Amino acid sequence: ARKVVPGLRVRGALVQVGPHKIDRANWSWDTVNENPFFCPDPKAAENWAEFLDEIRKSGSSTGAVIEIVADGVPVGLGAPLYAKLDQDIASGLMSINAVKGVEIGAGFESAALSGEENADEMQNGPPGWPTFLSNHAGGILGGISTGQPVVARFAVKPTSSILNPRSTIDKDGNNTEVVTKGRHDPCVGIRAVPIGEAMMAIVLADHYLRHRGQTGQDVAQDVDTNLEWLPTESSS
Repeated sequence: ARKVVPGLRVRGALVQVGPHKIDRANWSWDTVNENPFFCPDPKAAENWAEFLDEIRKSGSSTGAVIEIVADGVPVGLGAPLYAKLDQDIASGLMSINAVKGVEIGAGFESAALSGEENADEMQNGPPGWPTFLSNHAGGILGGISTGQPVVARFAVKPTSSILNPRSTIDKDGNNTEVVTKGRHDPCVGIRAVPIGEAMMAIVLADHYLRHRGQTGQDVAQDVDTNLEWLPTESSS
């Protein structure tokens, strides 16, 4: 995707396992590849290891939330209707197996914000380039990219195949129990991080090619122009 969209960088991280969230004050992209959970918070990664070991031994499973951040997204990708950028991102992420929820930017948290809190105010930044003071919109306004990092999160359900018996019915409609034996992942959400990165990259590359096909022009943004923004508690 980066070969198609100059300057694009797409990164993902696991931000919640079961009820346990990361501390966003500890966010470090360098930490993501230093633990088996793609976790940006080293302390949370330690806690998750203990939690998942307990879940595995109990024969159960747990869900997870993955956050995908795309830096260097050009301004103007998408459309106000039918081909909205956030619409296609949500569709792509929701198409991943076991995904049950998708949000863009502040997402569901924006329902609790006031208009003043949610608005991404703008100021005059570098010559000819406006600067946003926040990113609750997740880099997309009116279905069109703003040049800020595009941020999306998706929730993965607990693994369906668990060792503990669950009530079900057989082919004749009789009540019975089902037990899944053998190996099973206590949290399939861990494996979904690179899949989410790939899906975000595909959608952005697709919209970039659409733009180029419609206008005949390449659009690119230096990735370094918007790296000062990092996910914060107010943008989750």
